[in-house]
Amino acid sequence: MSTENNWKTLSSQTVYENAWLELSHRDVINPSGNKGIYGLVKFKNQAIGVIPVDTDGNIYLVGQYRYAIDEYSWEIPEGGGVLGADGLDAAKRELKEETGLVAAKWTKLARIHTSNSATNEEGFLYIAEELSQQEAEPEETEVLQVKKVPLAQAVEMVMRSEITDSLSVCAILMTARLKGI
Repeated sequence: MSTENNWKTLSSQTVYENAWLELSHRDVINPSGNKGIYGLVKFKNQAIGVIPVDTDGNIYLVGQYRYAIDEYSWEIPEGGGVLGADGLDAAKRELKEETGLVAAKWTKLARIHTSNSATNEEGFLYIAEELSQQEAEPEETEVLQVKKVPLAQAVEMVMRSEITDSLSVCAILMTARLKGI
């Protein structure tokens, strides 16, 4: 079985671009050798997610209305980091901005692709521990609620599809496995 790239790009045209992403239309030769089209969303930042875990086994979720899905969403603290850079600085910034929490211990949890059939977005997940509380500093686009829940309860929220954000699902389930839950 080959792991080689069996797609050929014939042409690529940017059809939309802003500070966060670029959408391109591509004419391609697909793996079966036929002509086709492909739409690709390239993100200009990497996705960063943080799962803060306290000494009692609780995690902190952030709730906010998400415009793209037209729903309220409970998720781990997350945001963007500079492409190609170590995401730890962005993880520290996002945790403090969204929750006011600061962590003394950090563990890189995973590298993931958020939706690899339509975007090249890479996500990096971190566990934050040894937490202390400071003042949150949310961005102007964020109206956030912070909720502390036991990790086991967050797993149940994932299993009931109450948490659907891909970074959050991955981080919660991986952390639960690491913590023996």
